[in-house]
Amino acid sequence: MKEKTVKRVLMTLGAGLLTFFTLLPFIWMLLVSLSSRPDFLFSGTAQFSINNYINVLNNSSLHFLDYVKNSFIISSITAIVVTCLSSCAAYAVSRMRFPGRIIIPLFVLTMSMFPPISIVGYLYRFFSDTGMLNTPIALILPYIALTVPLSLWINMSYFSQIPLELDKAGLIDGAGRITILRKIILPLALPGIFSSFLLVFIACFNEFLFALMLTIDYNAQTLPVGIALFEGLHGEIPWGDLMAASAIASIPLVVLSLIFQKYIIQGLTAGAIKG
Repeated sequence: MKEKTVKRVLMTLGAGLLTFFTLLPFIWMLLVSLSSRPDFLFSGTAQFSINNYINVLNNSSLHFLDYVKNSFIISSITAIVVTCLSSCAAYAVSRMRFPGRIIIPLFVLTMSMFPPISIVGYLYRFFSDTGMLNTPIALILPYIALTVPLSLWINMSYFSQIPLELDKAGLIDGAGRITILRKIILPLALPGIFSSFLLVFIACFNEFLFALMLTIDYNAQTLPVGIALFEGLHGEIPWGDLMAASAIASIPLVVLSLIFQKYIIQGLTAGAIKG
């Protein structure tokens, strides 16, 4: 009994320390965003207000709301397209028997292993020559290519858990593959599909490299790039504005993760446990 108690205490302390270590940067971000000066711990004066948040939202020169709009539009469109493509591909690979079906996901996975920085120069040249540089499409197309492997493998794992007898029963009743996918498989695989949608959305929302290299101004730039450019706009590092903008940008992702964490975990662990 004593050993169990010690183990429980140690596990509780470990979990508490890990939680504190994880939340400390977020807590510090909130404190700096609410403070009039970032060195409030050493200055001896701590004046907290929401002036930094008001400045970020109301200062038209920062274009913060434009960055928010661009991020949501680009991430949403990418997530929808990737979810549709990967769902159809996952159904075909996991439930239909045809030559070379195992090679397809392996090929997609192999292509995803190339470092993005190795192709961003070619993408810049391509979009510049086609006149699509600094447009949402210049980010949507690369994001689709980057996130399809993740969504495909998540959906494949979830689809493989659904009995093949359902497909056979649908075919016997005269239903086509599209009908079976739409009316039978997709409703059953909805948690996995939804989790892949969320993960793709979050990945696109946080992406920085392509958004920095393939966009020029606030008409197409996303939140990570917009926040990083706050320094250039002011000539110095406005820590209060930076932390306030970062806190606002974190809210949608934190809320999505907390509300839908059940579906995300189900999608990521699908196929890991049998029986």
